[in-house]
Amino acid sequence: MSEDSKACTFSVDSEWVDLAAEVFSLLSDPTRIRIILALRDRELAVGELAEQVGKSPTVVSQHLAKLRWGRIVRARQEGTRVFYSLVDEHARQLVTQAVFQAEHAVGGALPTHHLGADGRVRGEGSEGGSAP
Repeated sequence: MSEDSKACTFSVDSEWVDLAAEVFSLLSDPTRIRIILALRDRELAVGELAEQVGKSPTVVSQHLAKLRWGRIVRARQEGTRVFYSLVDEHARQLVTQAVFQAEHAVGGALPTHHLGADGRVRGEGSEGGSAP
């Protein structure tokens, strides 16, 4: 059974609640959300990420440092270039669900979304049926 199909069994006094709040804090910046969306399918170098998210490489590097600290992204060096990728699927899924929630809150109609066998969100929505 995949983690996505398991029901949440954490109690309100779980030791993980405070750490979960820290994860949400790390994901509370629009640039970091854009970085995670850019990294959802492949690794990218800082320059490529900066171009995709519309920020300077310096700003992107600062956000990547925070995401590395939070163990959301990892770095791989190849020569003089550093490539970044997501550590696992959890941040991508959190961001995807948050974007869908925002879409629902603004759009009114609730498109149907579900996780496919590969753990990716599938469904109908303004993104033409693909995950954001």
